[in-house]
Amino acid sequence: MRSIWKGAISFGLVTIPVKLYSATEQRDVAFHQVHREDGGRIRYKRVCTKDGEEVPYSDIAKGYELPDGEIVVLTDEDFENLPLSTSRRIDVLLFATEEQVDPIYFSKSYYLEPEAQGTKPYVLLRDALESSGKVAVVKVALRQRESLGTLRVRDGVFVLETMLWPDEVRAPEFKFLEEDVDLRPQELQMATSLIDSMEGEFDPSEYKDAYREALQEVIEAKVEGKEVVPQEAEEEVPAASDLLSALRASVEAAKKGRSGARQAKGDGKADADGKAKRSTSGKTGTGGKSGKSSTGKSNASKSKAKSGSGSRKSA
Repeated sequence: MRSIWKGAISFGLVTIPVKLYSATEQRDVAFHQVHREDGGRIRYKRVCTKDGEEVPYSDIAKGYELPDGEIVVLTDEDFENLPLSTSRRIDVLLFATEEQVDPIYFSKSYYLEPEAQGTKPYVLLRDALESSGKVAVVKVALRQRESLGTLRVRDGVFVLETMLWPDEVRAPEFKFLEEDVDLRPQELQMATSLIDSMEGEFDPSEYKDAYREALQEVIEAKVEGKEVVPQEAEEEVPAASDLLSALRASVEAAKKGRSGARQAKGDGKADADGKAKRSTSGKTGTGGKSGKSSTGKSNASKSKAKSGSGSRKSA
């Protein structure tokens, strides 16, 4: 990985120099815009609307448009000279429980690696934070934007989660929230039963991106000149007119699915145990033969030793 930022964690009077890395990456299939007729790549030119000339990237600046249409031009130097204390620092503001931070505020994740001279204070803060069960709420400026964030520990390193500001989170203004919805106790009880029957341990490695795999198969088929056969669409399950009946059927289906999964897991374990026993049995038999062979070799060695000893005596 390549670091994208260097700065320091500021924790009280302690400063911990760190490097920052992107912790995530998108694995989407990459496409180019092309001409449908001949596959030629589509190119866009940066053209000035005033003189019609193409502008090199080095001559492009950022402009802020005023209400009257006038443009205020800002250069890279203007951004670099902003009076921000967080431009090269991650300021720890307070410590809070993770439950206090709504995940809707999270924007992007980064790993923090200590510089050589900052390893000890980094590990100290890491261990103290992990044992406290809390997260650090911080403020940092990255890529011309100041953000709140949290520091937490994952796999032995700090993870910085940048956050949105409160005014960047939209309120859910939906009409149904103002309506009085009549729920029967049996419906609520059955919905709770469905949740309980579908409870499990979340392991992200058990899931796959079916859309990306299907898209990759289409691309490979086109490369090989094969006909792309569309898959049959799944039949839509009609909405149940009786909510309670639908919930009850869902609970039964979830129980059957879980029972089948346990049986399959048990059968797999039994097969594995059987193979292990057969393998152990085979190794034991071989070991017995090896033992006899070793004994034979040992006796032969003793015989040769006696013979050699006798020869030396007679010599």
